[in-house]
Amino acid sequence: MDKYYSQIRNEIINNEATRIVKSYSINKSDLISKYNIGKELSEAGKHYGEGIIKEYSKKLTEEFGKGYTVTNLKYFRKFYYFVKSHPLGDQLSWTHYRVLIPLDDINKINYYIEQIQLRNLSKRKLEECIKSKEYERLPDSLKEKLITKKEDVVVTDLVKNPIIINNPNNIEVLTEKVLHKLIMEDLPNFLKQLGDGFTFRDIEYPIKVGNRYNYIDLLLYNYIFKCFCVVELKITELKKEHKGQIEFYMNYIDENKKGIDDNKTIGIIICKEGNEYIKKYFPENSIIAREYEIKS
Repeated sequence: MDKYYSQIRNEIINNEATRIVKSYSINKSDLISKYNIGKELSEAGKHYGEGIIKEYSKKLTEEFGKGYTVTNLKYFRKFYYFVKSHPLGDQLSWTHYRVLIPLDDINKINYYIEQIQLRNLSKRKLEECIKSKEYERLPDSLKEKLITKKEDVVVTDLVKNPIIINNPNNIEVLTEKVLHKLIMEDLPNFLKQLGDGFTFRDIEYPIKVGNRYNYIDLLLYNYIFKCFCVVELKITELKKEHKGQIEFYMNYIDENKKGIDDNKTIGIIICKEGNEYIKKYFPENSIIAREYEIKS
């Protein structure tokens, strides 16, 4: 029996003992064991070549049962390389790592590790985030702050682009009313698209101007940043008049609804297509435009 197989065998036996004696540390024990196995597999491969994994898999399966397939052993080795650049996270399980290991962008990986810890994401929820390209849809401003570890994240940094709006019945989105309806039918998902801390306050919130009423499409509140949020829906390209409209609504909320401890109201224009020229003239950290994408 060569020394690498002997080390792997001992690692499995020690891990099994730890699982029985210290049930509270099962997850960490499992991860450390898989890391150590991966390390031995890496060294064995240098001496015996890639085929050694198949040989070890057969012997380990005969002695310890299923769980040591060639595929799994290769994942243990990948895990070893992965952890060398990403220290073990307290709330991450092996199933989390199985999802993260194939990712090839270190900034993306760091983002999802942080989200697992902040939001207590399960494996399934993590897969949903990755599938929906949550990281890719973050604003560039937020990505830069995450990479450089800047602390001055503002509420408008959180909002994804594009915002995914579910349309399970394939309703043709011809009017803002239809878009409104789709959002309200799946409101929890919509709020998650905007980022952490957003809560629903009102729909078609009325504003009286003289003898006429105008209506804010959605009025939200962010309890993390302590501010109201005016949301306007547009099924067209972003236009310059949209900025004036939402600024008026924001000023109204600041004057008539904002509390003494609240921060200034922000505005989000959700439109079919953005316009970078118009966005240049938006007040920084106050008004943003995001495109929507309909998902059947």
